[in-house]
Amino acid sequence: MSSILGPDQAEGLRKIFNKSTTRIIAVTSGKGGVGKSNFALNLGICIANISEPKKKVVIIDADLGLANIHILLATIPKYNLYHVIKGQKTMSEIIYKTDYGIDLISSASGVTLMANMKEEERNNLIEGLKHITYADFIIIDTSAGISNNVLSFVTAAQETIVITTPEPTAVADAYGIIKAIVTESENANIKLVLNRVKNPSEANAISKKIIEICQQFLNVKIENYGFIYDDPIIPSAVRAQIPFVKLAPNSKASLHIDHIARRILNMEVNQNESAWDRLIKVFLKNS
Repeated sequence: MSSILGPDQAEGLRKIFNKSTTRIIAVTSGKGGVGKSNFALNLGICIANISEPKKKVVIIDADLGLANIHILLATIPKYNLYHVIKGQKTMSEIIYKTDYGIDLISSASGVTLMANMKEEERNNLIEGLKHITYADFIIIDTSAGISNNVLSFVTAAQETIVITTPEPTAVADAYGIIKAIVTESENANIKLVLNRVKNPSEANAISKKIIEICQQFLNVKIENYGFIYDDPIIPSAVRAQIPFVKLAPNSKASLHIDHIARRILNMEVNQNESAWDRLIKVFLKNS
């Protein structure tokens, strides 16, 4: 399988966005089923809505051929990246404005062509990406694993958030994707988020282990962005097809997404005292 972006193309794309104020964040994982797409969607909504003036956020569903973010939003965009790579639509024409303050660029689902693009089709995609520099943030939800497609998007991004869960296989695969990223990029800027944890002790122990192993064997410093509880509101929100930060903004999962968003925005978390008061109350209630 050929890469979507060659080294020169990825570097060129970074230069385009570096000339603007757009910040590109890739969200990836070593294996599927760890909550990556749900995290990317809810993180984007938080970033778009917690600051003044509000940030312009575009989420790109880059799980080429197996897109699913639109399902989490109970919508079916009429056009998607397939129409862009075929030259049928421009990027601007496929942008879907959601009810949650973010824009979505959806990919196709069940279309193998998206995962095996020709040179001309890759160029159409790259050219299209140049036209979304109006965004303050672009969050790229990659597919899981270490395919060339994933590494292409990660290489083009300014930073990468790796999502994992406490399961040993997920932890091992998280190390695998981090190793692949470091191999491809000399200046990898990698953050770690642990999802579906039972308590802070579990999250801290596993995060510390991953960070120490990466420092020892890969000589790379990983920043810990935090964790998200194994909150029953999340599967409920998926079934309702409503982002959980909107369905239950005071839930433990939502408050932790808020915490991560504020770190990304360089906002002091304690500026929102009411949120932390709620977090403490929720934690004490459910501990």
